[in-house]
Amino acid sequence: MPALRLMRRALPEHRIVLLGPAWVGDVAGFPVDAVADDAAAPAPDVVVNLHGRGPQSHARLDALARSRPVRRIGHAAPGWDGPAWVDDPERPERRRWCDLLATCGLVGDDEAAVAADDLRLPTPDVGGASLPASGGRRATSSAVVIHPGAAFGSKRWPVDRFAAVAEALAGDGHRVVVTGGRDESALTAAVAAASGGLDLAGRTSLLDLLVLVAGARLVIAGDTGIAHVATAFGIPSVTLFGPVGPTQWGPPADPRHVVLTDASVRRGERFADEPDPALLAVTVDDVLGCARVLVGSSPDRLG
Repeated sequence: MPALRLMRRALPEHRIVLLGPAWVGDVAGFPVDAVADDAAAPAPDVVVNLHGRGPQSHARLDALARSRPVRRIGHAAPGWDGPAWVDDPERPERRRWCDLLATCGLVGDDEAAVAADDLRLPTPDVGGASLPASGGRRATSSAVVIHPGAAFGSKRWPVDRFAAVAEALAGDGHRVVVTGGRDESALTAAVAAASGGLDLAGRTSLLDLLVLVAGARLVIAGDTGIAHVATAFGIPSVTLFGPVGPTQWGPPADPRHVVLTDASVRRGERFADEPDPALLAVTVDDVLGCARVLVGSSPDRLG
């Protein structure tokens, strides 16, 4: 997002087309003119690789360019001039792409550094959502949103701990809404059962999820997409990090966004089936203590 905003400012005369999934078009404020697949993409004058170091992503853009004399902006690869790819866990990933644009001369170094921390998105239109009600209230209203799933086991905090957090916050008087994909229904059901919360596994569109997070009181999740959405909307969050530390993928420093991990025991195996020790070192009391500070002393009680 920050790099796309920089491109918009640096190339105001260009129409920016993102090669990506159609659902991106549902995100209000996404700074592109269109989203297309390779077949529908127009012939480009400039191709920019903000995805990776290739070769697959470079090849896709080369195929679009064909024999046209287009400008290529990306990391160094055959046919591509640019900076070498460097893995640095102490460097925020959002800085990688903004710094790339600076290195290639589109923006200045200082502009890139400032822009990298601007992750804000405008609040989505609530009227377009189709979320169910809970306790006579729309799910969009000031709930504590808990997301127990993650793509890999290494990033997945034990579900019994999520359930304990949810139960305690429900006991404090907070409404709990649990989110996840259809394949995470066993996790969400356990958390919802412990807290009497609303289980939305597999029941939300992207727009529904954006609206839910934008109206939440607090989001508790592992290092997953929903945590980044909370950052974008400025919603208080507690994010649990395992194999990858928060310096690389976490939010910019902000008292509204708390990150929990223990780097001293991190194993760092991103695709492992078991939770990373850095994640297991985070306790229920750790999460509850931070959550209670963030939500304050006036829960949105049911009834």
